[in-house]
Amino acid sequence: MYLIELNELIEGGENDSVEFKRKFSSPEKIAKEMIAFANSKGGRLIFGVDDDKSIVGVESEKGELELISTAAKFYCEPEIEFHTDILLLRGKDIVVVTIEESKNKPHMLFTDDAEKGQKVYIRFKDRSMLASKETVKILKNSNADSPPLQISVGDIEKALFEFLNKNERITVKGFKKLANISERRASRTLVNLVKAKVIRHHFFGTEDYFTLF
Repeated sequence: MYLIELNELIEGGENDSVEFKRKFSSPEKIAKEMIAFANSKGGRLIFGVDDDKSIVGVESEKGELELISTAAKFYCEPEIEFHTDILLLRGKDIVVVTIEESKNKPHMLFTDDAEKGQKVYIRFKDRSMLASKETVKILKNSNADSPPLQISVGDIEKALFEFLNKNERITVKGFKKLANISERRASRTLVNLVKAKVIRHHFFGTEDYFTLF
């Protein structure tokens, strides 16, 4: 990475592919951000930059690089690959961690606390968000080597298509009510239609919704 590119990233601020970190925190928190990028379209973690874009630098390159490696290897399941750059900006060291979109989704946050379980995160705007169960299912089938899915169209699916032809979107709960089926079946049907590329999945804040292509 060149300094001009780093300056452009900082000037652009945090977004769906850039996250600033003033300093290194716990491996678990770093892993959360790495997972969100890997499960989405990839991105960069920039250490040594505050939320207001001020340059503060990092203290120990070696120790902090080890912390990043620990996060990727022991807190991400499966392990996440990454690339690091260390650049001198305004007399201070900045560490840039680049994470590509994964071909092995979904990645989960692994912790020693059994009560927390394994959580899946995705990137939404400038935040790393906990993925819904529908999103996790879709991530599992978003990899290049995932087998194609064939579906049959019955009365339930026809009712869905008719609704979406007249309305912009539908949620799992909305589909449950429309088709008078269980929420589990509504979720499974919508996910299968997304896998078959018949409808499109969207995630907005804390809500999943579905639209026609």
